[in-house]
Amino acid sequence: MKEASDLSGSIGTTLLRRHIGRWLTVLREAAGISQDAAAQALQRGSSTIWRIEAGDSRIRFRDVDVDAMCTLYRVSPETRHRLLTMTRETREAPRRAWWHDYTESALPAWFGLYVSLEDSAAMIRQYESELVPGLLQTREYAEAVNRVLTGYVTEEDIERRVTVRMERQSLLRAPRPPHLRAILNEAVLRREVGGRQVMADQLRHLLDAIRQFSVSIRILPYSAGVHGAMTATFTLLNFPNAPLSPDPVEPPLAYVDTLTGALYLNKADELRAYEMVWNHLDSGALDEESSTQMISDALEALEQ
Repeated sequence: MKEASDLSGSIGTTLLRRHIGRWLTVLREAAGISQDAAAQALQRGSSTIWRIEAGDSRIRFRDVDVDAMCTLYRVSPETRHRLLTMTRETREAPRRAWWHDYTESALPAWFGLYVSLEDSAAMIRQYESELVPGLLQTREYAEAVNRVLTGYVTEEDIERRVTVRMERQSLLRAPRPPHLRAILNEAVLRREVGGRQVMADQLRHLLDAIRQFSVSIRILPYSAGVHGAMTATFTLLNFPNAPLSPDPVEPPLAYVDTLTGALYLNKADELRAYEMVWNHLDSGALDEESSTQMISDALEALEQ
């Protein structure tokens, strides 16, 4: 039971609810029972069954309801035990996520969803063509990036956005941090952001991150030539398994950031395309040792 509790704390009840809801949907459909028929048999409203299967946060997964659904859907004792274990986890006092305290200007809703997913990921794979990824930025570097479009946002909003970015980095210091695998275009090292001192400090921070955290940083050199991600940076998220379950708590997804919004892609053909691009980048990037040397060389050039 302790293992399940530890895991639910790392994946968050929101994703766990969605996983439970998908599982209950599959079990109901496998039993050949419609939502309306299930609602009638369980003496609950159809909208309640819909919210349960959607993992709605307003629904409390009660043991009596979950047990009745398991009986109706004729599930195995093992499956019943797994579901009851997971639903009990959703009733534990949830860890308050740090981003709940931020306003829309600091953390837009479309990005808030990504942050909640990032916070629950087991592995984060990122390709960046121009900038150091947010999880690896220094405060001064982040401030310089956010000040590029002066006038687009206020100084107060810039400060809040930078603070959010710094808060996100606590993820790397968590008891069970995700494995961050970053592939950076060589341009990320060569483009000075915030001046020589800020950039030098940023490169030192990358070297420190490689040594201290569950972080892999590899450089895609100019010599790699044309590659599959010439038009977009992206992030791939993979999630841990749910407690007592062989399935991930959330399906893998690809995230693509834009100036005013984001794309969340999880269809099989979409993921296949991004996995193909990642594999192409992976084959063209320097190994970790050579990448670390290139970062060190770029730092040395700035310090001269």
